[in-house]
Amino acid sequence: MYKDSSLEKYLEDLAAKLPAPGGGSAAALTAAMAAALISMVINFTLGKPKYAQYEVELKEGLEKSEGLRLKLLNLVDLDVQAYKSKNIRDALEVPFMLTRLCYEGIKLCPDLITKGNVNLVSDVAVAAILFESAFASAYFNVEINLKSLGDEKLAKSMREELAEKGKSIKKIREETEVKVGQIIRG
Repeated sequence: MYKDSSLEKYLEDLAAKLPAPGGGSAAALTAAMAAALISMVINFTLGKPKYAQYEVELKEGLEKSEGLRLKLLNLVDLDVQAYKSKNIRDALEVPFMLTRLCYEGIKLCPDLITKGNVNLVSDVAVAAILFESAFASAYFNVEINLKSLGDEKLAKSMREELAEKGKSIKKIREETEVKVGQIIRG
């Protein structure tokens, strides 16, 4: 279980001539880091008088980001297990689940631009970029597994959902970058 091992061990195995971990697992770790950044921003915001009016929303956001972080961390290992199982449906389900979690995660970013500690606003942008990156990475794993599965009805449904979420994620990331850039540059 990589979630219980060192980052060094994970990266060594990722770099080694091993069938897994691979890109799907790396995408899940990337998304887990994005969720952790969201939690960090909120943790540095909670309890500050300047942001007291957002306390309830921030606590809800922290609960969501921490729930996502744990689910995403579990996907690091689930992806490895799915790949090793040689079961195409399992290998498809894990990255598809990852795309959905990335979508949920990136939706936490916009509010933190104004309701999060301004000193960590760049971390909000990094989180959005990482969520989009993990989504794109998982998207390719879904596509390759759909090709192998040969179920056109399922493929059409999944592709439609991914296209919709992909557009939304890109828009959120772009808007986050612009707004964060304006704040940083003053």
